[in-house]
Amino acid sequence: MEDILINWSPQETRVAVVENGAVQELHVERTLERGLVGNVYSGRVARVLPGMQSAFIDIGLERAAFLHVADLHIAGQTGRGHHAESGTPTPIERLVFEGQALTVQVIKDPIGTKGARLSTQISIAGRMLVHLPQDEHIGISQKIGSPETREQLRQRMQALVGKADEGGGGGFILRTNAEDASDEELGSDIAYLRKTWATIRERSFRSPPGTLLHQDLSLVERVLRDLVSERTGSIRIDSRMQYEVLHGFGEMYMPAAVAKLEHYRGERPIFDLHNIDGEIDRALARRVDLKSGGYLIIDQTEAMTTIDVNTGGFVGARNFDDTIFKTNLEAAGAIARQLRLRNLGGIIIVDFIDMTREEHRASVLSEFRKQLAKDRTKVTVGGFTQLGLVEMTRKRTRESLARMLCEPCPTCEGRGQVKTARSVCYDIMREILREARQFAPKEFRVVAAANVVEMLLDEESQHLAGLSDFIGRPISLTAEPTNQTEHYDIVLL
Repeated sequence: MEDILINWSPQETRVAVVENGAVQELHVERTLERGLVGNVYSGRVARVLPGMQSAFIDIGLERAAFLHVADLHIAGQTGRGHHAESGTPTPIERLVFEGQALTVQVIKDPIGTKGARLSTQISIAGRMLVHLPQDEHIGISQKIGSPETREQLRQRMQALVGKADEGGGGGFILRTNAEDASDEELGSDIAYLRKTWATIRERSFRSPPGTLLHQDLSLVERVLRDLVSERTGSIRIDSRMQYEVLHGFGEMYMPAAVAKLEHYRGERPIFDLHNIDGEIDRALARRVDLKSGGYLIIDQTEAMTTIDVNTGGFVGARNFDDTIFKTNLEAAGAIARQLRLRNLGGIIIVDFIDMTREEHRASVLSEFRKQLAKDRTKVTVGGFTQLGLVEMTRKRTRESLARMLCEPCPTCEGRGQVKTARSVCYDIMREILREARQFAPKEFRVVAAANVVEMLLDEESQHLAGLSDFIGRPISLTAEPTNQTEHYDIVLL
């Protein structure tokens, strides 16, 4: 069984999924970083621009939002502004007029001086499905299995859509994670999405322009929609107000989850119960220690994530082959957990310790796949390559934990290493020589980090004196305590 702990504050919501005392997943959402994408507004056409085939729409934000003819969906038109019968593009000035009320959805956040980009084609995301209320077709993600699997899913969906008559109508797109969903799970998603759309429509009829009709669920609400399953024992939240919000949301949309909901009243902070803050710190570290004495090294780059397994100080098994095998087996479970914990996505390369016996390789791969099966996110794993690496992909769902909580180091600018003081000394001397060929100041003054100045005065003093003689100018040094090793200035006096 797993427990879900929710730590809420006005500025940030943090969710931890804990199983057998170990944190399996972490989710963080910051109030100021919640975008507008997905929000549905009651809008009013402020201005039509025939030359740009666009319109400015007032949705109550600081700047008017932008609607292009390609994103218009009006009865008798396709989603690209083409007339259904003739197939010719219809000009925007014949589709909308100033002062007209429109229900619109944000498809791109405002950036800099640009307003938000809108669409009148509303789509509402659920746990496994996306609902298109103004459409009727059933779409299946191309990433799902074979054409036969997609066709079976389409037939199942058509039967379910026909059965579920509350709210009625509308089309659906099956998301990748719906591939293995049961009819019951798909049916509950259809009901939830239709109920949500009915609420939006009802609000749109009685709300003035500029009203927010629907906002994508907050992290607290997504816990009930996306994270709760039969394996969930309890959902504890440390805010009375949010407990009541969640209770109301659950009663309307997820009644089965309400019984598991608890308001945590303990004196200790809820995340202290399983030392989750310490777990977050460890999830940001490069090295992960294994119980056996082995360890993992995890490097996340723009292109891919690499995970290296090392035996470290583990010498517990009878022979070296067994030591390697046991370390790799333990690493398989630890890696699967770290992928969930850190929310690492994209291409992932795992370098298990080389194993000579084929049965060991098969067992480790089998254990790895078994541990990855617990993941809510779609994972694809290959076998061992010729070089003994395991290649896999994990679907990117949101920013990784490190990208959300951290930023590149200003000293090394994300490289993970900085030049040595000696390298910087030589850079400075080359720069002085370059400047001396172009300028003839009375003196060159070097402003650098204390450790660089110290090296120039001590181990490199002979080279510096030789350079001063060669260019015929004095070189003075100033230590700047705030400077990082690589940062220096050469001042011409």
